[in-house]
Amino acid sequence: MSLREIPAHAIVRAVADAAQRWSDADFPPRVRLLDGIAQRTGYSVPVVEHALDQLFFSMSEPALRATIEGELGSLAALDGFVRREGRPRSWARGLERVAIISSRTTIGVAVAPAVFALCAKARVLVKDREDGLIGAFFATLAEELDDFREAARAQSWDSNATAEDLRTFDAVVAFGRTQTLAEIRATVGPEMRFIAYGPRASAGYVAREQLCDEGSARAIAQGAARDLVLYDAEGCMSLHALFVESGGSVSPTEFGRLLAEQVERASIEFPLGERQPAAAASVANARNLAAFRSATGHGTVFADERATYALFLNPPFDEAPLFLPRSVGIHAVESPAGAAAYLRRHGIALEAFALHDKCRSDVVAMAVDSGAVRLAQFGELQRPPLSGDHGGRPRIADFIRWIDNDL
Repeated sequence: MSLREIPAHAIVRAVADAAQRWSDADFPPRVRLLDGIAQRTGYSVPVVEHALDQLFFSMSEPALRATIEGELGSLAALDGFVRREGRPRSWARGLERVAIISSRTTIGVAVAPAVFALCAKARVLVKDREDGLIGAFFATLAEELDDFREAARAQSWDSNATAEDLRTFDAVVAFGRTQTLAEIRATVGPEMRFIAYGPRASAGYVAREQLCDEGSARAIAQGAARDLVLYDAEGCMSLHALFVESGGSVSPTEFGRLLAEQVERASIEFPLGERQPAAAASVANARNLAAFRSATGHGTVFADERATYALFLNPPFDEAPLFLPRSVGIHAVESPAGAAAYLRRHGIALEAFALHDKCRSDVVAMAVDSGAVRLAQFGELQRPPLSGDHGGRPRIADFIRWIDNDL
């Protein structure tokens, strides 16, 4: 039996049950993969554990249902004729075949699109990473519902096979750098849906009212440190630019000091993994250059001796974010206009913007106008809701075609 013959609610339940098993830190397939994921990404085991928790805890049956219903109107849309925005009757038909090419660093980035493509009753093939996480999760899916055995497959592809295979799919989902995405796009047919997730960044803004005392500032710094330390500032939801308003009781310089303290604390919970020598050298070089600038009266740098992290206060306005591990530029600004000018100057595509939960309306307006897909509290950048539009795209609607029934 194919997924086409399975009720959507049964597919959703099977996915949720498999995700629940993977939410258990002692689940044997998960335990077996930990070291391999850590070795591939360079992250420490606690960071990998956190990533897997965030990934699979979010895929509960209520969350999956709510996401599908929010985009399609009802779960029944996947099973038969439904009412759609004034149209008498429409048929929601999932695409036949979907290919997903995951990125190098983000742990399990292909799981969510694969799950929603499967909920749309498509057959899915994922280009898996060396650690085999997607393949292992698909094996669990097949234990929950045998029809997944044929519908959900993961394999490693070499570059030649990739170009040939992609032409046979109805949609291709790809994560990667701009050049990589352009190369993949060139291999697919003109009528094929190409769902690209390119490079993005995330930012944060601290208003002067939130710097009324050291306790308030420290609480924000604690959240910002978590956003920075997780995944070594890799990925679109890491903190890549931080704006701090002047005029508060706690100055931007004092906030930088508090943030450095909290980064060191966060590094205890999420220790540094195996860092490549080139990455360590890049952070050290940037720290040394910032220290030289500071000695000449321009900016300040907060970093440890081993350069495991670096916070650059007031880096040059014309200098784009460095995207270095556990490093961020802290820009002292007088108003949201300063942050908007910096983001425009460097053409930064934003995934998320971190704010305090009681921000001024002009700060919120700036964050919205920046083009960020999502607004979040500090400390929550790395916890996107399942129902969110990751990369500005829907979760399941991209895998659906609507057929109007005029009979």
